[in-house]
Amino acid sequence: MVAETMIVSGIAGRYANALFDLARDESALDAVAGDIASLGRMIAASDDLKRLVKSPVIRRAAQASALDALMEQAEMSGLTRKFIGLVVQNRRLFALPDMIRGFAQFMAHHRGEIAGEVISAHPLSAAQLAALTAQLKAAVGSDVQLDAKVDASLLGGLVVKIGSRMIDSSLRTKLQNLKFAMKGAG
Repeated sequence: MVAETMIVSGIAGRYANALFDLARDESALDAVAGDIASLGRMIAASDDLKRLVKSPVIRRAAQASALDALMEQAEMSGLTRKFIGLVVQNRRLFALPDMIRGFAQFMAHHRGEIAGEVISAHPLSAAQLAALTAQLKAAVGSDVQLDAKVDASLLGGLVVKIGSRMIDSSLRTKLQNLKFAMKGAG
């Protein structure tokens, strides 16, 4: 399999790269990675936080105050807090989710990992994810970090994406293929 190429560009890429470089220089990569991942999960889970991040009408001071309180409560590192403060000050908060994804890509590349995505009809257990990760590691020859998502429309089975490769063993796709085969036979 061809190695996954890193595509982190634009505003988000520049900020993610700068944060990665700063964290590496201060030997704080793991702490910042944990903070940034946690912040990404918080944004994804809260509609109010999504509005705070995306809205251009909320004043900088209000955004800075709200995010600083959130990061203080979550006990995030000083470097992460300064970085988010700079992002708010520069009115680039709208790009924060992309910055978080970009930073995760830099971290994965730094660790020699390949990012992947698994979509299932029902949530996978920790044991199922571990087994799938082990199988994928054996297939691609390096560590794989899986992002697990749920899509009930799959009906059953899995869709696994790693780099430009996709394996679709979902029941929905199998039924669609059967439908096309039946139309061709008639």
